[in-house]
Amino acid sequence: MITVTLRNKQSLSYDEAGQGPILLLLHGFPLDREMWRPQIVGLASQARVIALDLPGFGGSSSEETRFTIESAADSVAEFLLATNISERVTLGGLSMGGYVAMAFARRHPDRLRGLILADTRAEPDDEIAKANRAKSITLAQEKGAAGVIEAMIPKLLAPENIASCAEDLRRIASRQSTASVLNAIAALRDRPDAKPGLKSIAVPTLVIVGDQDAVTPPSFAEAIAHETPGSKLVVIPGAGHMSNLENPAAFNEAVSQFLQSR
Repeated sequence: MITVTLRNKQSLSYDEAGQGPILLLLHGFPLDREMWRPQIVGLASQARVIALDLPGFGGSSSEETRFTIESAADSVAEFLLATNISERVTLGGLSMGGYVAMAFARRHPDRLRGLILADTRAEPDDEIAKANRAKSITLAQEKGAAGVIEAMIPKLLAPENIASCAEDLRRIASRQSTASVLNAIAALRDRPDAKPGLKSIAVPTLVIVGDQDAVTPPSFAEAIAHETPGSKLVVIPGAGHMSNLENPAAFNEAVSQFLQSR
């Protein structure tokens, strides 16, 4: 783990491997950079792969102000400045990381070389989703991150992958602080509608989704691909919402082909 301090004194932690064009990866909720281990190992031969902890998760410190999807995107931009990365990057995000990646594309388009949106959606929460966020807040207050991930696992993973992937998710999620989990749930609930901004994305975009994703089903990925100029949609077989962990070989192959096409 490497830690860098931003201009606002916030610290962000990350892992990296490889050399070449930069592939910067943003994790889902309520996890951290370790969820990208299969990609750090599998893609380092063709890119400098950086897996970043979003504010408040993993080894990163919390923001002084309330965590929002937009503030997280700005922290990613500050991270690039703090690490003297001046080149354009390929930015990838899964689920919550995808929301941040779309916000980054809106707010910092000049820093992008490519965009990868995995198992995510552009639409904001509807009233049903917001009610579920309220339940998650109560659960986090009562049982912390461990309780939240336990409730999420049946929806995060395809049934056939629970035995092989659930323990890793429990281990990663359980070390996140309750305060950071609560802040992130509020940020997810209050995130803006990203759909209007998709037409303005001017870099090649790869949209990935697990064929059994129950959280953001393939129809949401299809909608993103339809609205984003020059995008490509890849459906990962035998995978749910955590497609990079459930079928890392297929996920890495999709990303590898995307990077090679650049």
